[in-house]
Amino acid sequence: MLPQGSPRWRRRKEDRPAEIIAAALAVFSEKGFAAARLDDIAARAGVSKGALYLYFETKEDLFRAVVTETVAPDIDAVETMALGYQGDFATLAKMVVARLTQVLGAPTVGAVVKMVVGESRNFPAIAKVWHDTLAARGMALMSGLIARAQARGEVRPGDPRAYAVGLVGALLMGVLWRETFVPVGAEPIDLSALAAQHVETILSGMLTEEARA
Repeated sequence: MLPQGSPRWRRRKEDRPAEIIAAALAVFSEKGFAAARLDDIAARAGVSKGALYLYFETKEDLFRAVVTETVAPDIDAVETMALGYQGDFATLAKMVVARLTQVLGAPTVGAVVKMVVGESRNFPAIAKVWHDTLAARGMALMSGLIARAQARGEVRPGDPRAYAVGLVGALLMGVLWRETFVPVGAEPIDLSALAAQHVETILSGMLTEEARA
């Protein structure tokens, strides 16, 4: 065994928060928020409960870290891609929804989405974290892109937020279907195919004649 002052030990110690966050994501996705125990997360991460408390005081702190460290960077990437795109809105909308499908369609993330929806009444703090860190940002991004497309004459007049919900609503429903009903025997849904077909359908009603030409 290497002494504690060795480079491997120092590297291991620095990696502990990331390992704890990864373990928390796995436990939350498997058990939900209420049933997740800090003892389980510590054991999954290979640390003592005392060591876990050096980095995170509560389950809420851990959940916030899970969201900010494992999901938010993917949203950052989507935002950077979308804001830097210079082409037509229809192509951009398809790209954004496809990327969101990859993010939200990941099994562990989908399970956490279900957890937030199912347990937010008893644990409103987790809903607030998800909203403030992800949902509000995603809504602002999509609404802004739609408003910009409206100013260019590509999208018909209407509430950009309502259009944004319309574009991603089927994806969220598909994730909840997979996480809630497929485990009890429902037929699976191909999230990528669902999202792609839905975007085509919604765009047919959103786009102006000039944009469809």
